[in-house]
Amino acid sequence: MTSVSRAQQQVQAAMKAVETAAATESEKAEMLMEIAMGLQQKPERVEDIFAAVDLYRLAMDLAPKGEVLGVARIRARMATALMAVPTEDATHLKEAKSEIEIALATLTAEGSDAEIAEAEMNLGLICQTLAGMHMLPIQPAISAYQRSLRTFDKVNYPKEFSILQSNLATAFLSIPFTDQSGKMREALAVQAFEEALTVVNLIDHPNEYAMLQNNLGNALQYVSSSHRIENGFRSLEAYDEALKVRTVQDMPEEYANTIANKANCLSNLPDDPSNPDGGNFGNLAEAVRLLEEAKTIFVSRGVVDKAAAVKEAIDELSAALGPSTILERSGLQ
Repeated sequence: MTSVSRAQQQVQAAMKAVETAAATESEKAEMLMEIAMGLQQKPERVEDIFAAVDLYRLAMDLAPKGEVLGVARIRARMATALMAVPTEDATHLKEAKSEIEIALATLTAEGSDAEIAEAEMNLGLICQTLAGMHMLPIQPAISAYQRSLRTFDKVNYPKEFSILQSNLATAFLSIPFTDQSGKMREALAVQAFEEALTVVNLIDHPNEYAMLQNNLGNALQYVSSSHRIENGFRSLEAYDEALKVRTVQDMPEEYANTIANKANCLSNLPDDPSNPDGGNFGNLAEAVRLLEEAKTIFVSRGVVDKAAAVKEAIDELSAALGPSTILERSGLQ
């Protein structure tokens, strides 16, 4: 059975069930929504997502006109399906934004706090994606995430809290730092990653933990601060935490990303933190070693752009180390 026929069969089965069911219009609308959610959760092809959208629309048409809250809930679900359409075109994302904003108008007045917070989180995701496509400023995404955090706190909703903090940090870092407020946004990004890590741990959430530690390392490395060296060594600690999960055996590309990030950090730190002016020959040499390892992995896995970027960094650091080190690395000495 092809995934297209699966989608068609699901829609046809849903319509038949609605036509023959001894149920109220409200119950039939809910039935269609449940089928749509099932299609959306495990899509085999994009046609499944479009079929889910069609079912959500049918559900809204069937719902009694007076059930505005029920329609808003269906509309919010349909927006998440539109978000999931894989395309470089922003049409579906813009439609998702419009639908979830309409849903929020009702949810805010009549829905539960959790429903409102979920819709705000999804609105933030939509706005952040559109901002990445240069179709919106990032501020609407930040505002939506902050509204969602009023309900999705770390005690009662740790998973959602972690996602929101991570997305907030990424949003803060995406703003060009052209003024003094840029320093504040960098600090807020670091704080958000650290907040996310208060509810994510190595044992229960290894992949999320590693991603957050890697991103925290990046944020610390570039934050504008008078504590540059201190932040640099904190960044190294974060990368080492990430590498407890991102091993070369289990996650080679992620491992290569993190050791390349670590190399960049090392190249800007003194060998002796108590003597910041004492040079960093040792750290430069270790940085080159890590970059060489990362380049080998990227090349072997066909990640051409990253391999080229790492090679460029190797050349720059090798020049800083001096010609004798380059000869030694090449085996000619």
